[in-house]
Amino acid sequence: MVETSRTSSARGTAPTSLRERTRAAMRAEVSEVAFRLFAEQGFDETTVEQIAAEAGLSRTTFFRYFGTKEEVVLGKFGEFGHEIAASLAARPADERPWDALRRAFDVVITQTDPAEPEQSLSLMRLLSDACALTTRQWEKTQGWQSMLVPEISRRLGDSREPADDLRARALVASAIACLDAATDAWTAGDGTTPLSVLLDRAMGTVSELSEENLTGR
Repeated sequence: MVETSRTSSARGTAPTSLRERTRAAMRAEVSEVAFRLFAEQGFDETTVEQIAAEAGLSRTTFFRYFGTKEEVVLGKFGEFGHEIAASLAARPADERPWDALRRAFDVVITQTDPAEPEQSLSLMRLLSDACALTTRQWEKTQGWQSMLVPEISRRLGDSREPADDLRARALVASAIACLDAATDAWTAGDGTTPLSVLLDRAMGTVSELSEENLTGR
């Protein structure tokens, strides 16, 4: 009976894993088609029906993978938050919170390929040009704060509830603002300067100004 139970359990978990892999592969395929159409026609001019047809799907099937057309572009931003939070938690315990945040943002940096920046640039331009997308991106990045503040609060040694830790919230919000500024500059410059360099400059400037204020220089 034990062997039967184990076999059944193993068989029970395998299909779920397979479905997840199949779903992820289909989402990636549809995203690739959508980005090509967005680049050729523009975001507003591209319809769900066109994306579905190009991907060999029905409109109904498209909505099984994406709730809206915007979600094709922004789906990865929610995933970024969890990945950044995991990266932050894995940083050395004695690392300065600001430095830990910078290194955690490498999760985003790795999504930009210096050799082939066009896809990343297309994504950022879509976010800048489409009002609805920009609004939803802002909502997503605000969600990152709730994921990152508890870890920064812990590193600051604050015994209060994370939601009440003003210092942690200010640090996280400032770091995200630096990432946004660096991304805007990277997009405006057509990716000629690596995003990592621009983010180092942005976060370095804030750090230097803070130290100057503290030391009175």
